[in-house]
Amino acid sequence: MIMLKNRYKDLIDQTFFFPRHGFEEKNNELYYNNIRLMDLTEKYQSPLKFTYLPKISAQINNAKRWFQRAIEKNDYQGTYTYSYCTKSSHFKFILDEALKNDIHIETSSGFDIDIIRALYLEKKISKSTFLLHNGFKTQDYLDKIAALINDDFENVVCILDNKDELLQLGNATTKECTIGLRLATNEDPNFLLYNSRLGIRYNDVIPFYNEKIKGNSKFKLKMLHFFINTGIKDTSYYWSELARQVEKYCELKLICPELDSLDIGGGLPIYNSLGVEIDYEYLIDQIVSSIKAICDDRNVPVPNIFTEFGSFTVGESGGALYSVLGIKQQNDSELWYMIDSSFINTLPDTWGIGQKFILLALNHWDRPYERVNLGGITCDGMDYYNSEVQANQVFMPKIKSGEKLHIGFFHTGAYQESIGGYGGLQHCLLPAPKHILIDAQNNSTVFSEEQNAQSMMKILGYQ
Repeated sequence: MIMLKNRYKDLIDQTFFFPRHGFEEKNNELYYNNIRLMDLTEKYQSPLKFTYLPKISAQINNAKRWFQRAIEKNDYQGTYTYSYCTKSSHFKFILDEALKNDIHIETSSGFDIDIIRALYLEKKISKSTFLLHNGFKTQDYLDKIAALINDDFENVVCILDNKDELLQLGNATTKECTIGLRLATNEDPNFLLYNSRLGIRYNDVIPFYNEKIKGNSKFKLKMLHFFINTGIKDTSYYWSELARQVEKYCELKLICPELDSLDIGGGLPIYNSLGVEIDYEYLIDQIVSSIKAICDDRNVPVPNIFTEFGSFTVGESGGALYSVLGIKQQNDSELWYMIDSSFINTLPDTWGIGQKFILLALNHWDRPYERVNLGGITCDGMDYYNSEVQANQVFMPKIKSGEKLHIGFFHTGAYQESIGGYGGLQHCLLPAPKHILIDAQNNSTVFSEEQNAQSMMKILGYQ
């Protein structure tokens, strides 16, 4: 008897590299790092979010290892410093885990400085921790940066996003300030959100240094910084833009001896599909070798390299689990599986920028599969998910009305809570789901319960 390979498990095996990244199938169910995910939905109920904390440390140490190998391979005479971009996720459990790995911190707002203070009081960081302060600076943000300098934090680097911030910072402190300059980049012309809003204009950097910083005992220029919105990719655009920025470093280094660091920002990619392969070692080796080659050609000492990996640090640690509440056949080609939550609320990047995540069923892997659309339960017509990165469509195990299918979105750990408005009001007043933390022993604890009506009524002014 020949068994037709039309089961969901066959589809996954044929479409993706599977098992990998901690995902595997056992007894027709999905396991993640040896965790039976159905156990989580049975114990805590869906909708449910989780953070697998060991993944954070693993990502950090992977990147450190790749950079160290590239430095040794290329006989690179500079150092590498890993900093975490807090805006990816500000939660304390994220910072607590990340800071176990001798990393540093990049901030983007004044409230970040309050987090810095709290971490220092808990001795999670020291006064020698590098604190890279990015973003457009409000006066409150600059005042808090200045207060860190006044309190003798040794490695505060205020990275200027515009030229006016120099004077504002200088007026806020009497001590010497270590600064960086953010260089405006030429974004990829194919990028949907093309702009050069951030940073100082490329051709203004040298005149600005000569007129306002050189010879000024109040400021020490240590770092140049740039970031490309499309991230680190093996494209001619990325390599040409990297080269352009390193050329500016070399040009400035010749007149500014104290300049010794280049912050290449973040953007190291993460897996949003099991059907792709990312050669991290190649990308990082190319970055290090390219910087060295340009500096050697200009007879300039290589810079110390800083990165600000945010999504790479936390993205792959997160997951969101849902249940299918009902099935709707809208026409001959539209079959809808309605989940017990909202994509707009809980995975806003799927709605706002069309972001794709790894999507897998948790159970019924022995069933035949069918093409479906996944719908959220708000009244918004845009509350849906119907396209995978590789297939441009979604396939799920076939179920009948009344049967329970559980599904999971994975590598959702960056930005979703902050963009979705964690702890506040959600679209159609749907509650924020329960969030659990999973440690290295696969023990789970509740970080926050599902949002209740009383908290929403208070926010709305009814209580």
